[in-house]
Amino acid sequence: MKSLEIVGFKRANLGKTDAKALRLDAQVPCVLYGGAGTVHFSVPAILFRELLYTPEAHIVDLNIEGDQRRAIVQEAQFHPVNEMLLHVDFLELAEGKEVKMDIPVKYIGVSPGVLAGGKLASKLRKVKVKALPENLPDFVELDISTLELGKSIKVGAAKADKFIILTNPQAPVATVTVPRALKSELVAAK
Repeated sequence: MKSLEIVGFKRANLGKTDAKALRLDAQVPCVLYGGAGTVHFSVPAILFRELLYTPEAHIVDLNIEGDQRRAIVQEAQFHPVNEMLLHVDFLELAEGKEVKMDIPVKYIGVSPGVLAGGKLASKLRKVKVKALPENLPDFVELDISTLELGKSIKVGAAKADKFIILTNPQAPVATVTVPRALKSELVAAK
């Protein structure tokens, strides 16, 4: 799995007023859970671009004033109107302790339904998996080479080697939809 380094600075003052002042200074208040203790720190907002605004999943190498820790993003909170990043929670990784994380889905193969004129519609872009940190995959592979027109492929068809997929196995991941023009051709052919 890809890793990304983020440099943070410890916060002495906690609370709504101090968090608001940090945001005005282009900093994001953050919290690190899961280790020996909870660590409150702030990170420049620009450093989250490669972490939160990409479809890939990352392990984060946190550098909080020289204190190195490995973590994953547990939750990111955004402003409901202007989409500004408000707060990020990190979960520290410990050896031998499983973590849950959303992992992107990658399609393998070419669908015969798409070749026949259908359109591949993604219903789920990520699935929740549970694994040890060293077994977290970069993506979950899903073979769509048998997907016909009007059919769906479900989460249960995904290959899981060293991790457990927690998303409902009956949830559809992708569907090959039939366009209107092709529907009228199929009806006329019958």
